Amino acid sequence: MAHQRVALWAAEPDLDDDINDADVDIPIPIPSSTNELYDDPNLQLDEGSLQAMQQHIAQQAAFAQIPDVVKRFIVHFHQAVLDNNLQEITLAYESGWTRLTEKYYAKTEWPEAETIAPLVNDDQIFLILYRELYYRHVYSRLQPNVDDRFHSYENSCELFNYLLNSDGPVPLSLPAHWLWDIIDEFIYQFQSFALFRSRPASKTDDELAMLGSEGGAQAWSSYSVLNVLYSLIQKSRANEWLKARAEGKSDEEIEEIVGEYGTKPLYRMLGYFSIIGLLRVHVLLGDFTLALKVMESVGLGQKAPFTAPTAVHVSTAYHAGICYLMLRRIPDAARVFTGVLNWVMRARQYHTRSYQYDQINKTADRMYALLALCHVLAPTRLDDNVMNIVRERYGEQMGRMGRGEEGLSAFEELFLYACPKFICANSPPYDDPSALASMLVPPTPTSPTSQSPSVVLGDPTQRHLRAMSSHFMSLSPVPSLKSLLKLYTSLDAQKLTGFLDTSGAGVDEEEVLSWMMVMKNAGRCVGRVNTGGTAANGEKDNEEGSRSSESLLGGEWMSISDLNFVIDQACYLLSPNMVHIAESTVGRRYAGWFIRNSEHAARVLDGIKASPLPPRTAPPVQKKSVDGPKPEGAPRTTGQKVAWGGLKAA
Repeated sequence: MAHQRVALWAAEPDLDDDINDADVDIPIPIPSSTNELYDDPNLQLDEGSLQAMQQHIAQQAAFAQIPDVVKRFIVHFHQAVLDNNLQEITLAYESGWTRLTEKYYAKTEWPEAETIAPLVNDDQIFLILYRELYYRHVYSRLQPNVDDRFHSYENSCELFNYLLNSDGPVPLSLPAHWLWDIIDEFIYQFQSFALFRSRPASKTDDELAMLGSEGGAQAWSSYSVLNVLYSLIQKSRANEWLKARAEGKSDEEIEEIVGEYGTKPLYRMLGYFSIIGLLRVHVLLGDFTLALKVMESVGLGQKAPFTAPTAVHVSTAYHAGICYLMLRRIPDAARVFTGVLNWVMRARQYHTRSYQYDQINKTADRMYALLALCHVLAPTRLDDNVMNIVRERYGEQMGRMGRGEEGLSAFEELFLYACPKFICANSPPYDDPSALASMLVPPTPTSPTSQSPSVVLGDPTQRHLRAMSSHFMSLSPVPSLKSLLKLYTSLDAQKLTGFLDTSGAGVDEEEVLSWMMVMKNAGRCVGRVNTGGTAANGEKDNEEGSRSSESLLGGEWMSISDLNFVIDQACYLLSPNMVHIAESTVGRRYAGWFIRNSEHAARVLDGIKASPLPPRTAPPVQKKSVDGPKPEGAPRTTGQKVAWGGLKAA
């Protein structure tokens, strides 16, 4: 039977024909006295009994509308979970659920858990897992209402309470992709709810009442989400496990360190994914230093301790790069983005059929946009393959940003597209209607100091945008100043001022010197020097790089500019301020270029060898002429054959 199920879900053609081959009895328990109860004309029902009967009739009607193929899929899925058969669970989760969603529920909800409960013998653990998939489908394909948001939180609480508060490790096995999706969706729904509650002006009275209740204040709170992630890490001892592996301890020593929970793959993977989830949560909350600190045991240059989904590597690099970018460590951010984008390009052929393919592509495209911002803020030599794609997609915006202040709109547009939607840890005062009303009062002419609701509530994304825009504007004189300094080895500051004051705006020498100090400061930053590789797959270039990548927050002051200068104030005979320029050029790395092109030529040759030969076509048959001699130039059909297959003339 197991073999038949594997073949069933692995089949590509129509799913209905394959599933209908299985004969599954689907009993629906109906009370024996129900019919007699309905037939009694003298029966008087209270409101509660009437609602229960109406609900029962509605569930029967909803159950009858479920296609038979979906019923059989749910029965099969439940049995696979009971058997802890990872192969069947993976096939049903990644293949069966996705294809049935596309065919039957692309624009509507899946059946509710209470409706399909008779199919799984009211198994509460499976129903919790089913609701997790149900609400994920609502969030991704449909528009969740306020009830869906609260119910998804309640289901997440039930799931994590079962995992964390049971007597000992739970007897459950789930594939790594599903476990990562549970953590990832948990954080996404938290982010979605935080954005939903941050806009009180668009709420109805019922929504305001729900958000102002005691349960509304606790639902999807930052404390509860962080508590879940830290509890999973602590229960599984994921940090201790990673440190023990890094120290090269034996399996017996590691098992003694991590305890009974840490030895189970379910808790081990949940703990590891929770560390990645904490990175994302702290980034959303704007604490970029703490976000990198929680990743100390995981790192960015080490290989994953197990075969983690591609989405894990992409999410890690994206949020770590955001941290470095917001901390003004531009070279580190560019190095992280370049590493994972190179890896995604190499592994693209392996995850094109993955259900996460679209999400991976969206995140990768955002990283290309962030890499364009990094190249504008701190131009450095990056991988040619990645930079070619960046210039192809965002070359126009990069050209506009390189012209200084006129590129501010392009900079803000790219940042808003590529950055995550930051959230606020605290919600508006829904429990205090007077305070909430005062926040929503629009500004009046008599009160010029009053602020608009958007300013009062303080959109976190706009705050981060203003900070990055201010940094960009401070560097606006650098491109033109740098292009002029590259033409000289020494230059009088007064002459430089004359070159820059072409529009007659009244730029004085002191202002130009201040721009040069800005340029000097922009050419140095704290970075993780001598880091070997930061690719998501953990490929290390050298041991020195792996040692220096132990601390994600560590680093040294380094120069990132190829142009250096000094201002000599001692040459009073020539000028009070003489600028001496020294340019350091980095030679092109020909070895890497030849290696990449050689690999590309080898792949092209392998593709040509593997491609089928064109079909042989028979030459047209010519009729023999019996009436006269052959025309001049006609091919000969007799004679001795030569080496290349023709006929040798006599």
